[in-house]
Amino acid sequence: MLLTIDVGNTQTVLGLFDGEDIVEHWRISTDPRRTADELAVLLQGLMGMHPLLGDELGDGIDGIAICATVPSVLHELREVTRRYYGDVPAVLVEPGVKTGVPILFDNPKEVGADRIVNAVAANELYGGPAIVVDFGTATTFDAVSARGEYVGGVIAPGIEISVEALGVKAAMLRKIEVARPRSVIGKNTVEAMQAGIVYGFAGQVDGVVSRIARELADDPDDVTVIATGGLAPMVLGESSAIDEHEPWLTLIGLRLVYERNIART
Repeated sequence: MLLTIDVGNTQTVLGLFDGEDIVEHWRISTDPRRTADELAVLLQGLMGMHPLLGDELGDGIDGIAICATVPSVLHELREVTRRYYGDVPAVLVEPGVKTGVPILFDNPKEVGADRIVNAVAANELYGGPAIVVDFGTATTFDAVSARGEYVGGVIAPGIEISVEALGVKAAMLRKIEVARPRSVIGKNTVEAMQAGIVYGFAGQVDGVVSRIARELADDPDDVTVIATGGLAPMVLGESSAIDEHEPWLTLIGLRLVYERNIART
C-alpha cells in the first residue's frame, strides 16, 4: 500500500491507498519541533491500528509520497524515510520531481508543493480549465488551464487565521467555534462573528472564483471549481461557485505524482 503525507502549516493529513482507493486516513497537528524519531513513533502508533498493516513499522507499506509546506518537517520526514523505510520507494514533491503539470509561474520554486499536487489531481479528475479552492491555514485559489498547465493563483487569509485575529486584535471579541449560525443576522456576538466568517468567506470564494474564471477561459461556465481542505464543508452550502468537493484531493495528487515518478525509475 501507498502512504501519502500532506504536511500543512497547521495540520498534517495522512492517507493510505490500496491501488486507487483510499482505505484509511488520519489528521494530526503539524509540529515543526518533532524529530524524525518522534514522527516514526507517531506513524507506528497510527498505522499499527490498521488491520491491513503489520505490527512493525513499514509492514505492508510499498511506497511513500510526501509534500510539505514546512521545510523543517520535510527535513525530518526525509530522515524518517531513510532510517525507517529504507527499502521502500519514496517520492518527496520538490523541484525536479515529475508531476506532468507545466508550471507557468514567474519562479516555479515559489509555488507550494501542495498547490502543485492539487493541480495534478484536479487536472486528472476533472480536466481543465479548473480552479482549486483549498481551505487550509490560508485559503488558496489555483488555476489550471484547459491544457493542464498550472497558471497561477490567489492566496488569502484562511478561516482559522481570521477567527484568531478577531479574538486577539478586537478587545471585546474572543475566539469562537467555527460553525454555521442560525441566520445571517446574528442575535448575539458569537453568532454575528460566525456569520461574518461563514458568509464572508463564501462571498470571497464566489467573488475571487468569478474573476479568475473570466481570465482563465473564454466561457467562465466551462471552468470546474473544486473545493478541498479541512474547512471546506463550512462554506460548501453557501458558495454558489463550487462545483465539486474532493476532501482528499491533495492525497490523490500525491498518489498520481508517486506513480509518475516510480514508473520512470
